[in-house]
Amino acid sequence: MGTTVERGSHATTMRTAGRSTEGPAKEPAEGPAGAAGARGTEDPARAEPSAEPSAGERSWPVAGPAGIRPTVLRGWDPPPSPWAAGHRGVDLASSAGAEVLAAAPGRVVYAGTVAGRGVLTIEVSRSGRPPLRTTYEPVHPTARKGQHVTAGQRVAVLQRGPFHCRAPCLHWGLRRGKAYLDPLSLLPRSMLRSGPSRLLPVFGAPVPTDSRTLPRHPEPTEPAAHARSPAPTTAALLGTVGLAAAALWALGRLPRPGRRAGGAGRGE
Repeated sequence: MGTTVERGSHATTMRTAGRSTEGPAKEPAEGPAGAAGARGTEDPARAEPSAEPSAGERSWPVAGPAGIRPTVLRGWDPPPSPWAAGHRGVDLASSAGAEVLAAAPGRVVYAGTVAGRGVLTIEVSRSGRPPLRTTYEPVHPTARKGQHVTAGQRVAVLQRGPFHCRAPCLHWGLRRGKAYLDPLSLLPRSMLRSGPSRLLPVFGAPVPTDSRTLPRHPEPTEPAAHARSPAPTTAALLGTVGLAAAALWALGRLPRPGRRAGGAGRGE
């Protein structure tokens, strides 16, 4: 019966005959029931190592108009190679001074400035090994390094630039190790579908308008006299001609007075 010792960055796990005991140094477990830390490296292409999280464990980093989801001005467009051009995150429409919220629970691992832009990085809890990290810029961090935050908690405010968008926006990124991922994959599908998509599409692309949603334009009104006097139809014209023919035939059947008088004179 062997003993396996697995060492993590913050804890030592002893496994003996299928049982595990945690050492004294222990932080919030990574992965479901602490199993992700013992599994080793996860597939970097996956944003979540387990089942899809609930909406209560996730949040949009900024609020959209009327409290619904924000507009994605530019989506995730990974470059074909590390040195090629691309877009390693998503840009969410917002306004300068707007609150920036943690997209998922975790721990702040960086709050500072990079190339003149405020940057905040949060390591997502229970996200496997290596853990997921979300980044937010340009921001003024209000959360400090080492602070544990919850989803939807205010962690920064949006700076007044410089922006790489035409309008104020938050650049939201997601990484696992050195691999960049689509930040929208961090959110459950229910959050991506929430809100009136015809007004605020997820990817910022116009949505074809359903003809059923268009208002019905009132038909032009006509004078009452025209409405009460419909145009004559073919059947009505034929009926009129038939009545006229019947009247003429009836008149032809009536006896003529001159012819009756002449007949009486010849009989006398």
